[in-house]
Amino acid sequence: MVRLALRSGLRWKVSLAIAAVSALVAVALSLVVHNAARVSMLDNSRTVMDERVKVAQKWYEESRVLGFGAKLDDPRLPEDLRKFAARGQRATYLEDSGTGSPEVWASVPLRDGKVLSVHTRFQDRFAVLDDLDRVLILGSVSVVLGGIALGVLIGDQLSRRLRKAATAARKLAEGDSEVRVRDAIGGRVRDETDDLARAVDGMAEALQERLEAERRVTADIAHELRTPVTGLLTAAELLPPGRPTELVRDRAQAMRTLVEDVLEVARLDGFAERAELQEIDLAEFITRRVRVVSPDAQVTVVSRDAHVSTDPRRLERILGNLLANAARHGKPPFEVTVEGRVLRVRDHGPGFPESLLKDGPSRFRTGSKDRAGKGHGLGLTIAAGQARVLGARLTFRNADPAVEGEDGAVAVLWLPESAPTNTGSFPVIDVPD
Repeated sequence: MVRLALRSGLRWKVSLAIAAVSALVAVALSLVVHNAARVSMLDNSRTVMDERVKVAQKWYEESRVLGFGAKLDDPRLPEDLRKFAARGQRATYLEDSGTGSPEVWASVPLRDGKVLSVHTRFQDRFAVLDDLDRVLILGSVSVVLGGIALGVLIGDQLSRRLRKAATAARKLAEGDSEVRVRDAIGGRVRDETDDLARAVDGMAEALQERLEAERRVTADIAHELRTPVTGLLTAAELLPPGRPTELVRDRAQAMRTLVEDVLEVARLDGFAERAELQEIDLAEFITRRVRVVSPDAQVTVVSRDAHVSTDPRRLERILGNLLANAARHGKPPFEVTVEGRVLRVRDHGPGFPESLLKDGPSRFRTGSKDRAGKGHGLGLTIAAGQARVLGARLTFRNADPAVEGEDGAVAVLWLPESAPTNTGSFPVIDVPD
């Protein structure tokens, strides 16, 4: 069974709520006014008929003249009035069918035993009630429309402030530490959105301070480790030749590489890195670097007309890390494709794990699905950080066997048309789905 979830904006929810309340209030008041007016008219009609029957009785007793259309012993006289007349009482009676104006009766017993009665419908008076109903309907519609308009205005203001808050929060999540939600929503009105903005800003500042503290600790630890690791590597060079010496040198070199990588990640996390830009022919540059970094990789140039302004050292670092990750966790053949400003690196292994595709690269998490591969997961983290410095976009996906024939991991680097500025602001890159 398929369930459809309807999504509506806050402004329309507020508008509908106000319109519903306005409609209920308008209908309730209209019913009260209508019923009160009708009861008042009925009571007034009874009073008028009672006065008429008294005058008609006086005229008949004095001059035997029947006025106001009075009748004696009217066969249509309601039974209730006959009972009152039998007890010698004057009375009025309403015959109300619920539609149109009711018929109002009045009767009085005479000395000779006869019953004098008059009746009428007062159609002109009850026609006013129809006019009142039309006015009430128009008033109710006006109230509902006014409620909708008021709801749109109130809901739009609140919705606009919340959208601004959401936009600012997304910028914070993307790493723009200068954005503050409270400044983004602005306005003179102070409501709950200000409390929300202050809470988000406070959380962002606390998180930023914690991340900065962690970055400093990581950088300090790596920096302090660099000297003893360098000394260890120098000492390993003085050991006599042999298998134990090779193992010590290999582990010391791996530790030195790890320390350098951690320091590089700390610098990238500090957003202090700036690109040293040069104009390069992307296809020629990638072809030459792949021959040095990974001679076994296949290079395919789709188009050679792309000249980009970028940092060659950082671009080479990204390319080397992507090829190293493919060699460590994937399977050959390794393919590098240059198409305009887009660079693709693909292997034919099991592909990236779902966690990496969902959350992106993370330090100390390898690119191997079974986590049996070597490495500390810093290669892709550094590649993504260097891409950010270049103002580029690095994406990851797995090849579709139904379309591309085989499994494999595909890393795509989207270089911008304009280079990042000296102030560190980056151009916007549109990445197709």
